[in-house]
Amino acid sequence: MTMKEIAALAGVSVSTVSRVINHPDSKAASKEVENRIWQIVRQTGYVPDSNARNLKLRKADISGTASRTIGCILARTQASDPFFSRIMRGIEKEALRHGYTVRYIYSYQDIQDPGIRRQIRETKVEGVVILGRPDSKMRTFLKENYNRSIYTGLNNIEAEFDQVICNAYLASKTAVSYLAELGHKHIAYLGERKNEIRYRGYWDAVSQLALPLDRNLIIDTPLSIEGGYQATRKLLSSIHSVTALFCANDLTAIGAIKAAKEIDRKIPEELSVIGIDDIETGQYTTPMLTTIHVPMEDLGTMAAKLLIDRIETGRRIPMKVELPFRLIRRESCAVLSEIGRVE
Repeated sequence: MTMKEIAALAGVSVSTVSRVINHPDSKAASKEVENRIWQIVRQTGYVPDSNARNLKLRKADISGTASRTIGCILARTQASDPFFSRIMRGIEKEALRHGYTVRYIYSYQDIQDPGIRRQIRETKVEGVVILGRPDSKMRTFLKENYNRSIYTGLNNIEAEFDQVICNAYLASKTAVSYLAELGHKHIAYLGERKNEIRYRGYWDAVSQLALPLDRNLIIDTPLSIEGGYQATRKLLSSIHSVTALFCANDLTAIGAIKAAKEIDRKIPEELSVIGIDDIETGQYTTPMLTTIHVPMEDLGTMAAKLLIDRIETGRRIPMKVELPFRLIRRESCAVLSEIGRVE
């Protein structure tokens, strides 16, 4: 596979492919075109010529193959999730820079298939990146089938894996504290609860800020647009005191905004909404979504970098790397107005 062939498959020029692959921060193409190019790279196992030459020189050290491969396991979701797709992009770019390809991408649902499990056992990869928190059964499977594993996501995990995380516990406390600074007291939580660090951050922030601890303001819902939509309709139809929603991710927040509009709750005048992630879609909601920025692509880049270091040096001592988050103030949060104030 050559750049010319990738360009033909993607329907773009060779120079566009070159800029996207070799200069990923150049913004040489739209997101749609970038996604199409990287999908072709992933499917074909393309390695740039310079990396391929370097790999051939090291052929004896890599079991007779000219291209080394990294696998990915999506432990809780699908690759189409915008949060994890951004992390995947970081992994792919960094892997390609070092002459590796990213293939054999499996979701949690895939691994339930005996045929897929057999394929994983028979396929040799240099290492695997785990996206999202794996349960105990998944961790056992990973240890049995991969020599080198690294986890990246928002939750700490109790496992002997390298980890690259962004501290969602502190990010959640920051989101709730920001709403409290704006005068909100009745702050709802929309998201998953079981083993979820974002829920724990919400609960601890509400407690430490001496805000009302009302369990009716906690809605256990899937982290999706539909989950946020249904949770918000349920909440606002029965609880009239709520003036702010803390959503455990941006997809949930986008669904919440849609539901609130449908029942005529003005955002942000009557209801403030904040999420976590800072996915691109949040900039195109009306109003634009206030959120906590998580460095998604950097999580992927660092995970790939650390995994490749493990592969090439043989280091074994587990490491944990924590990347910073930041509050992104946009239009969906405001100081609580008198019209929205309920004591």
